[in-house]
Amino acid sequence: MDEQTRPLFKHIRNHDALFSELALIRNNYIASLGLKDYRFHKTPKQITPSGQRLSIEPERSIVIHDYKAVTGVKPILCKQLAGFSIIPDSDIGFRYPTAALAGLEAPYIKRFRSEYFHRVDEHRDICRPINLSYGIKSRGKSDNREEYEVWVPEDKLSHDPSPLFIEKYAEDLPKAILDFASQPPLVHGWMGVKRCAFEGIYQEPSLGDIAVCIALSLDSYNIGARPDLSFSENTQSSIACGGAEFEWEVLGFYCPDSVQPSQEQIWSAINKAIDAISEPLETAFSRDIVASDESKTERILSAVFESGTTVDEVEALNLKPWEFLQTQSEYRKKPRDNTRSINLLGRLNRLFYNPEYALPSLRELHHLAALEI
Repeated sequence: MDEQTRPLFKHIRNHDALFSELALIRNNYIASLGLKDYRFHKTPKQITPSGQRLSIEPERSIVIHDYKAVTGVKPILCKQLAGFSIIPDSDIGFRYPTAALAGLEAPYIKRFRSEYFHRVDEHRDICRPINLSYGIKSRGKSDNREEYEVWVPEDKLSHDPSPLFIEKYAEDLPKAILDFASQPPLVHGWMGVKRCAFEGIYQEPSLGDIAVCIALSLDSYNIGARPDLSFSENTQSSIACGGAEFEWEVLGFYCPDSVQPSQEQIWSAINKAIDAISEPLETAFSRDIVASDESKTERILSAVFESGTTVDEVEALNLKPWEFLQTQSEYRKKPRDNTRSINLLGRLNRLFYNPEYALPSLRELHHLAALEI
């Protein structure tokens, strides 16, 4: 990790410290722009005409085959998008696996995610999970989606996280989401991701007093060919496919303490910021963009089923997300030696470290994103 040019990397194993310091960096940068009486507000719930309050994730992304295709994305955005600037020293990096817990026929997307880290001086083929999250989103990625997510304490990992949803969202949780959350989780497939991320501010006259804060990230990913990440005869690999995505998501906004913008004004600014970023990206990388309306979770499902895995096979495996946090499972034995347990955590690490489909380092992702071309 390059802690001199990316100081937040020192918090790679301490996410509470990471996001606290990132908030300070963000606030100091806003003040440096002359917006000294501005205060940060998180993205508000969206209120429907019927009065229902929805947790909405305002994000967009472009999908490409190879992360190298978006080399220079930072300077491109700064030069070609008036009113946009990157927050200095906001670079952060993650490595994580994400699991699709519901199939293609489900009305929503259900996923389980854990960020991973290496212990000091530990072999690089070993990654251990921290910061477990369980989330539900409406399907697709082309529009703002409903999103509900809970962080699951590692020492209290529940087989049924729906009580955590009820505790966090209470009356805001729509019945359809609650019913879907309470269904038993079943692993359909996994994706291993390396992510470089940074933040930016978009302030433009049509937004009025609102300055929109945006998280941007470049992801490179591998998808497991089968839900248990075992070798697939169909693909001749434990990796079904790989790819990359550049994503931008609104985290919140700044406005003066003396101003109380309406819901309509806030969401107008959010949507304008989201749309503004897409234009220079689509122009610069038009030859490399892969047409897709699928979210990452849906890409996992598509890749798994395209590799020949059937729903019956997924159900027969009966894999549960928490099993991939364990080094051993007493219920899983090696097919050719019934006395030996399967190392599920080791299998998951293949998504990061398969030598034929190696993911780039976090340093390389950040370097390419910032490269002048």
